[in-house]
Amino acid sequence: MRSLLTICVALWLATAASAQSGRFVVGSKNFTESRILGELIAQTVAAHTDLEVEHRANLGGTLLCWGALESGQVDAYPEYTGTAWAVVLEETGKVTDSLRAFLTVQADSLERFDVEWLAPFGFEDSYALVMSEARAAELGVRRISDLAAHPGELRAGFSVEYLNREDGWPGLRDHYGLELAEVRGMEHALTYDALAAGRIDLLDAYTTDAKLLRAPVRVLVDDLDFYPPYHAAPVVRGQVLRDHPELRAAFERLAFAVDEARMIRMNHAVEVEGRAFADVAHEFLVEVGVLDAADHPPAASSTQLSTAALLRLTGEHLTLTLIAVALASLIAIPLGIRMARRRTTARLALGFAAAVQTIPSLALLAFLIAVPGLGLSTRSAIFALTLYALLPILRNTHAGLAGVAPELIDAARGMGLTERQILLRVQLPLATRTILAGVRTATVISIGVATLAAFIGAGGLGEPILTGLYLNDVGLILSGAIPAAVLALVADRALGALERALTPRGLR
Repeated sequence: MRSLLTICVALWLATAASAQSGRFVVGSKNFTESRILGELIAQTVAAHTDLEVEHRANLGGTLLCWGALESGQVDAYPEYTGTAWAVVLEETGKVTDSLRAFLTVQADSLERFDVEWLAPFGFEDSYALVMSEARAAELGVRRISDLAAHPGELRAGFSVEYLNREDGWPGLRDHYGLELAEVRGMEHALTYDALAAGRIDLLDAYTTDAKLLRAPVRVLVDDLDFYPPYHAAPVVRGQVLRDHPELRAAFERLAFAVDEARMIRMNHAVEVEGRAFADVAHEFLVEVGVLDAADHPPAASSTQLSTAALLRLTGEHLTLTLIAVALASLIAIPLGIRMARRRTTARLALGFAAAVQTIPSLALLAFLIAVPGLGLSTRSAIFALTLYALLPILRNTHAGLAGVAPELIDAARGMGLTERQILLRVQLPLATRTILAGVRTATVISIGVATLAAFIGAGGLGEPILTGLYLNDVGLILSGAIPAAVLALVADRALGALERALTPRGLR
């Protein structure tokens, strides 16, 4: 147990980053508009303060971003009043007045969480239900209430967050008395393709979606006023505003600077034209006078990965994997040796490692970021990967040692070897191939699972995969998936060569 605790401390020390004074971290959710707004915040703060700014994009949904804000993992991110009303504050009352919604979430967020809502960006991005124009015309549907006349006929594809929010499908269903034939969760960017292919009849949209400009769809009228106001605004930790009062002046430059037409135009530039988030945000900030043309020039002109970016992400991915597998080996191999002599230890350790494997990787990451000291960092990703790598190494170490013939051990004892000498000179050499096979398996698994680190901003090849998913860009998805697959194959071959080199000649 002492060695296990020592290794856990080593894990912490190996991955912890010292707190940096004068650093400002901006977060954004995993959809286009949020990332663009995050870029607007990051570039404005970088240009008008002396703070070192980092933008951590793709941070999942609302509760993950808000939790990161509360815990100080991020200092600011863009949020929507209706979302805060229903999801963060869990208000059950209905609100239709925009000013009341903003003032309520502003006051309650400050009082309960020490989070300040600063002046809105200037546009509203509400939820809406969308049908294909042909299907809507066929059924005579123009309003959401018209859907009630077609119970059990329609299939819906809703984004996962909308599917589980009270200001989403559950509340809408009860408010309008709707009954659908099928409701499935889908990545938002893919729902438009599913609608065009006829696989679904309904999808949830954002009213500033760029795809609404080019798809033959009908936005249904919310005739019973279900959706609350969704005005976008930056939310910032109260403590960081007190520590750096100059931030208020920087954020004031963004107040009411973005109208709905401009937001749709920026979404279109990224999603349809394939331009880089930073490039689009920079161009807008120059246009409205927040930046000079020479300030913070964008590093890329498209969403496609440059060779340098690909090499950086591959290096991050490999680093995550190697540290996790090395730590798992340091834990699992000594524990597997101990298990070979203690059946109770074997049952407990294997049971724990097997139980970890049953936890969905995203759920484990979500749990770990709530643990003090881990948060939205490579620490959480490495900790999760280490836990997932334990089982194959542990099981193979135990199986390899248990598979050594008892006659050989008895013969070694007869020759006068101590138990330690038997372990080092007989059991471990004979079990080497099996143990290293477990390490190979753990490495390949970890390379695949490490793509999910992008959901908490920990980097790696999951970044282009995740961005490609919400932009529905197959090329971008493949630019992350193919290197990850190649990395797994190369790692497996390299460890296979190491396995053959370390295996005693007579057992090769």
